[in-house]
Amino acid sequence: QVQLVESGGGLVQAGGSLRLSCAASGSIVSINGMGWFRQAPGKERETVAVLGSGGSTYYDDSVKGRFTISMDNAKNTLYLQMDNLKPEDTAMYYCKLMAIVTTERSKLSAFRGQGTQVTVSS
Repeated sequence: QVQLVESGGGLVQAGGSLRLSCAASGSIVSINGMGWFRQAPGKERETVAVLGSGGSTYYDDSVKGRFTISMDNAKNTLYLQMDNLKPEDTAMYYCKLMAIVTTERSKLSAFRGQGTQVTVSS
């Protein structure tokens, strides 16, 4: 139905940068919003950044000024530019999509990608 494919994770030293990508494909009629959340072992899931359909953005306080969320609408691809990475940013990062799909036009559906691992060494 809808597929989200994330990429761009890896191992980086503290202070380094990574750019995550999330390509959405499938039976999408319209996208209401997309975002990134992360989960580290033994910790609760936390929302990192969200991009609304009108261009509004939300960032968790812990990443403000370091991370930037953006989207290429033509490619239905979401990005997360992560600069000045810190060891506490280490986690599995997931992409989330809220969209209207062809099989359910009356309400928003939510989808999640398989995740990409980000590891920041000190």
